Amino acid sequence: MAKTHVKKGDMVYVLNGKDGGKKGKVLSVDLSEGKVLVEGVNIVTKHVKPKPNKGFNEGGLIHQEAPIYVDKVMLICKNCGKPTKVGKKITDDGSKARVCKKCGEVIDIIGESKE
Repeated sequence: MAKTHVKKGDMVYVLNGKDGGKKGKVLSVDLSEGKVLVEGVNIVTKHVKPKPNKGFNEGGLIHQEAPIYVDKVMLICKNCGKPTKVGKKITDDGSKARVCKKCGEVIDIIGESKE
């Protein structure tokens, strides 16, 4: 299991590939594969057969997001609005925080829920 610089709910910038330059929200993070699912990025076409018992009454083509490697995305800072590297910092009260390397502001506290 690997650590990653992005979490579910973060806004990210895609660095390269067919969707390079796009921005989107992280829908899920798969640490074992090292991949993230980003809203509106890496759209693939999936062929689906009709399965009435599973909720697919009609078959056809479905367009959905596919995972991309976490190395291909960069976090967008909430304060300065630019794609940035993420640093770690211990705050005055002893908790760990993610920090924007461009503006130096605290992005969020590690271990705190986003909800």
